[in-house]
Amino acid sequence: MEFEAVIGLEIHVELNCATKMFCDCPNRPGDEPNINTCPTCLWFPGAIPRFSQEALEKASLLCLGLGAELQPRSAFDQKVYYYPDLPKGFQLSQAHLPLSCGGAIDITDENGKPKRLRIHHIHMEEDVAKLVHEMEGRLPISLVDFNRAGSPLVEIVTEPDFRAPYEAMEFLKALRLQVRSVGSSECSMENGTMRVDANISIRPRGTTQMNTKVEVKNMNSIRHIGDAIVYEINRQSAAVQAGETVILHTRLWDPEKKATLPMRAKFEGPCVLEPAVPVIELSPDWIEKMRSRLPEMPAARAGRFVTQHGLTGEEALFLSSDAEVAGYFEALIEQGIAPRTAFHWLTTQLVPAVKDRRQELGSSPVTPARFAVLLKMLAQNEINANAAREVLLHLFDSDEAPGAIVSARGFRQVSDHATLDSLIDKVLSAEPAAVADVRSGQGKAMGFLIGQVMQASGGKANPKIIRELLAKKLGAIS
Repeated sequence: MEFEAVIGLEIHVELNCATKMFCDCPNRPGDEPNINTCPTCLWFPGAIPRFSQEALEKASLLCLGLGAELQPRSAFDQKVYYYPDLPKGFQLSQAHLPLSCGGAIDITDENGKPKRLRIHHIHMEEDVAKLVHEMEGRLPISLVDFNRAGSPLVEIVTEPDFRAPYEAMEFLKALRLQVRSVGSSECSMENGTMRVDANISIRPRGTTQMNTKVEVKNMNSIRHIGDAIVYEINRQSAAVQAGETVILHTRLWDPEKKATLPMRAKFEGPCVLEPAVPVIELSPDWIEKMRSRLPEMPAARAGRFVTQHGLTGEEALFLSSDAEVAGYFEALIEQGIAPRTAFHWLTTQLVPAVKDRRQELGSSPVTPARFAVLLKMLAQNEINANAAREVLLHLFDSDEAPGAIVSARGFRQVSDHATLDSLIDKVLSAEPAAVADVRSGQGKAMGFLIGQVMQASGGKANPKIIRELLAKKLGAIS
């Protein structure tokens, strides 16, 4: 029997608010344990939560950025369960009236076909404390760090639209890009600001039944998510074929063993309305105000780059995946640089150079204005491509203008016909075999001769003029 997977995701995204969701404690992941606490986030009896306006705004922008519809009314519930990282016995979450419903992300599947993956709803909730497991001598101990307790989260719950690990991975990449573009979260799985649980079940291919699912947790990279889904599909398929029953439970992903391991039975505790946090009511005007704050989203920007600047779809998507790079690209165009030139030099030369120096593009000494001057000199044949690369490196270490660097270091391109004629004659005399090859129609030989002339000029010759003069001379030689 052939099976297909039915996969849904639950994505927890930590909002980058200055404070926690229900108190004024700093929301700073990575601080020393238990320094950002107060009676509210330590859940002392009688402490009253105060809902954060910033959390509401950042959560709302996130929802709108994913195409979800903000609901006029949402409310917090007490999600009742007990675990060492939740000693008050309940978590404040929006179980019954979520902040938004709907939304979707478009991806391209493994076959190159477009596919829309739907979001069921997005709700807000407070994060729990963090358990730290250590060894005290030979004895394992567990400690609790309350810095994270009460941090503002949103949980994005998808529809079970995914049929392959690839789709889940592409969805998460696109979602991460959208959320980062909105500015609500860094969405770093490595740092814990994005955490993903996958609900996985299998069914006979061609049927529509929904079978018992298994939830997989503890995945700290998109690649691990794909690996865990693959493993779980194979595990469940083998179990069903062996006549075993898939039981509802939670499993952990072990990246070293590359296997999912049983964790605990799935438990759904009761949810009751939280009386200390008022119902959230959003007016149409407020929702539109939030919508007006949305930046241009990556998919829209990519489409505009194709139609407005003539980039290919792949090039436009590459640029749009980083708002800083996209902004720099448009700044170059505003300086009069052709889109194709801007794309090529930005992505193949400047961005790698910035990364090599562990700098940020926006704070790099190579500003769009300085880089544009360099590219204009290249376009006007004042320097050649090799010289432009050299000058670019100097721009990182000097505040001199590109023109001054070119003059001071002798990078200006040689275009004088008399000078180039002399160099070409010397190369032709030294390379009779290559001359014969060119005459016999071997195109590579022409490239070789151009390279020899470039070398003889110290890399300063204008290759376009070299080619023209070579073609003329070789046609005249008897």
